[in-house]
Amino acid sequence: MSKREQQRRIKEQKQRAAQKRENTRKLATKIVLLGIFPLLIISAAYTLLNQGPIYSTVEIAENDHVRGTGNNPVNIVVYADFQCPACATEHQMMSQLWPSISDQSQLIFRHFPVTNTHPHAWSASLYAEAAGKQDKFWEMHDYLFATQPVWSRLSDVENEFDSYALELNLDIDQLKTDLNSEEVIAKVRNDLRGGSSAGVRATPAIFVNGRQLNNPNRSRILEAINNEIEMISN
Repeated sequence: MSKREQQRRIKEQKQRAAQKRENTRKLATKIVLLGIFPLLIISAAYTLLNQGPIYSTVEIAENDHVRGTGNNPVNIVVYADFQCPACATEHQMMSQLWPSISDQSQLIFRHFPVTNTHPHAWSASLYAEAAGKQDKFWEMHDYLFATQPVWSRLSDVENEFDSYALELNLDIDQLKTDLNSEEVIAKVRNDLRGGSSAGVRATPAIFVNGRQLNNPNRSRILEAINNEIEMISN
């Protein structure tokens, strides 16, 4: 056999070996994809099925937290983050304003924890929701905003939040159970989804009968309420 023939055969053997390796790689990829694809479908279906409904800023859900009566013509929807200093300021302003507008308005609170800048906001929302399971949502809501300068600086807030629950005479065992319940977690998650869908990009975000107020303050809120009352009257 000539040297040229030997070289040709060696080249063919290398090509066949390379082709075999490529075929093996493609087969392995197909097997992996066939295994992963059904899992991806199941995972996507599970995620979609476990995403609850979201509500617009002109709707009031059964699980919304509402101050005021259903007969009042003006809905004020607030998306807020318990660890957000501007939200604490808005809460204080709204608390002072509420007695003068409570006969015309309903105040609806929805969660919008911005966890990339406020690491305890998610936990605070869960504690407020869990307190709500014992009919103490607004009490915990007010407590969390009032004590925000204290717990915002802590590395771990669980013991601090537990102490607030005890001061509100909550059943701690039940609270702990509710904190981890899908219902409570889904409420916070879906409020966040709903806020994003409504165009919330920062907190606090305030909507009066579905219209978002820019840079909301006391005078703008009163003006928006009066405008709504006037339109309804006409």
